[in-house]
Order: sequence, then C-alpha cells, then structure tokens
Amino acid sequence: MLRFKSLGSGSSGNATVVQARCGAQMVHLLVDCGLGLRELDKRLAAAGMLAEQIDAIFITHEHGDHIGSARQLALRERIPVWMSAGTYAAIDRPDFHGLLRIAGDGEPIEIGPLQVLPFTVPHDAREPLQLTCSDGATRLGVLTDLGHTTPYVQERLAGCASILLECNHDEAMLMASAYPPFLKRRVGGAYGHLANSAAALLARALQPCGLKQVVAAHLSEQNNRPELAREALAVALSCGGDDIHVADGAKGSGWLTA
Repeated sequence: MLRFKSLGSGSSGNATVVQARCGAQMVHLLVDCGLGLRELDKRLAAAGMLAEQIDAIFITHEHGDHIGSARQLALRERIPVWMSAGTYAAIDRPDFHGLLRIAGDGEPIEIGPLQVLPFTVPHDAREPLQLTCSDGATRLGVLTDLGHTTPYVQERLAGCASILLECNHDEAMLMASAYPPFLKRRVGGAYGHLANSAAALLARALQPCGLKQVVAAHLSEQNNRPELAREALAVALSCGGDDIHVADGAKGSGWLTA
C-alpha cells in the first residue's frame, strides 16, 4: 500500500512523507525538508510519526523552502539523503558524514518496497529533480517546482494514480500583484513556477493515463487562492471542486492513499 501526506507546501517550507507497506515491512521517504527541525518534529507528531521512522530523505533542489533542515535532520537521526550532484554543489558540498547519496535523472532508487524514479524538470535551480514513487502496484507523482511542463515530464508522470501537483499562482493575480517586475517575470517564466492553468492542462493530459487523484500544492499566499486552484483542476478533470485536495503551508494535507 502506498500513502502520502504533505506536512506543508508553500514558500514557508515544503515537506512530504511517502509511506510504502509490503506485508510487515513499512518504509517512509521524506521528500524535501524545508521546515525547521522543531516545526518538522511537531508536524510529524501530528501525522502520528517520529523523525526516527524516516528511512530516507530526497531533496528536489537547493532552494531554502525545500532543503531547510535536511542536513540537521539527517545527522541527528542518521538518515541517508538523496540529491543531485548539482544540488549538492549548489549548497557548497557540506559534509554529510557518509549519509549523502547522489541521485540522477532516470536512475531508480530502491528503499525497501518503495521504488523512486527521479526526473529532471525546468526550474531555476542547479540540477532540479522531481520524482515518482511506486510500491509495485500504484504510482505517485511529486511535481512541485517547475516553470513549464515538457513532453519528458508528462512521460515520466504517465501512469500515476495520484499526483502532488504545483498550482503556484493565478496568472491574473500575479500580474496585478505588488511583486516587482523582475519577480513577476521569474515566477511566471519558463523556469519559475506552474500557474493554475498550466497545472490543469497537465492534469487533463494525464487523466487518460490513469490519473485519479490530484493534490494542489505549492500555492502562493499572495498570488493564488485554494478555490481558484480547485476550480481550474476540477474543470480540467470534469469533477467537483470537493474532489480536489489542497496542501497548504501551515497544515499540508491529510494522509491520502495513492
């Protein structure tokens, strides 16, 4: 069985737990660790977990709201940390005391019954990777930071039953915001973040490939609203707004079965 829970998603910090169970064996992967240690411990406890139950950490890229306290957590709990060589270089190659593992595009990672497949995305980071997770029966996609979708991204996500999908901004709200012009260009650009409309188009394209559940993630507090993300995805997937989950910055999401 494959389950997942966002512990928080947004510019204030991103972290998602993926749980795979096969018989008596259960493993937990923490995707990104953009929260402080104290806050992470608090949110894990609210999810019914302890940090010591995390079997591996996967860091998608070097931005602070994703890498946060990853090294501190890894060293405290002796947890292996996966990231790309570019991400490691971007954080100035700190010593992980033997816990660092280098991830690469299309190179599978086995964590007990959990299979992880990283893939490259267009984002303004050194070597960003997003990923799919599978227990052998069901696939989950995690796609939280990219400026636009590509045929390769769509190919990697085909067959996912569930996806944690960036819906960063509403384009009209971004353009009307108080952001300076350079920041508007960065967020809305080809290497920035996905708009609701772009996320909806991707979800629609993936639906015939088995997509059944979407969790809107990484919503901008200034340039989006949950109801706008829900509406865009619901229209694209021909479902009701209540069928779309939203992960927020303060609480993330509930536990969901992939």
